[in-house]
Amino acid sequence: MNVITPKRFTIDEYHRLIELGFLTEGDRIELIRGELIQMTAKVTPHTVCGSILCRQLDRLLGDSVVIRGQDPITLPNHSEPEPDVVIARGRDEDYLAHHPYPEDILLVIEISDTTVDYDQTTKLELYAEAGISDYWIVNLNSRQLEHYSQPYQNAQGEFNYLGKQISLPHQSVVIPGFEDVSLHLNRIFLTSE
Repeated sequence: MNVITPKRFTIDEYHRLIELGFLTEGDRIELIRGELIQMTAKVTPHTVCGSILCRQLDRLLGDSVVIRGQDPITLPNHSEPEPDVVIARGRDEDYLAHHPYPEDILLVIEISDTTVDYDQTTKLELYAEAGISDYWIVNLNSRQLEHYSQPYQNAQGEFNYLGKQISLPHQSVVIPGFEDVSLHLNRIFLTSE
């Protein structure tokens, strides 16, 4: 009996598809566990939040780190997701030869509205498995920031984070790796009123 299985891609094969023009930036595709995943379209609040968040982080951290917005990171589990924001060590030119690896990353941030469930499950497990120490979800629906820390693997082989902390729009949060720098969340959770 023949079993039909989907074709899974390595990161090198994925890059080759891009080089050959089979995938373009306009396709909005990311590689997750070897599968090509179509990213959802961003609605206006998501886009505005991402822009403000990058600007605030740049003001707070300056040139001490690299702040990447919707750019790929390379993970060992045949994945090259494009988080909404990544704070990585070093300088921009350190990533000319490759995208940031887990050991380069201080923080991964996903801004969630239509993708909350996906970001709280698939993306969370992906980042925990890769050993990303800190993962934030800016949950626009619940108007809260979810901070996950301390990745681990349980006895069943599933990956998750030991720590989860919720912060609300009137609070400030310390940026991982910068214990003396706080981000005021009221600058992120804006209202259109």
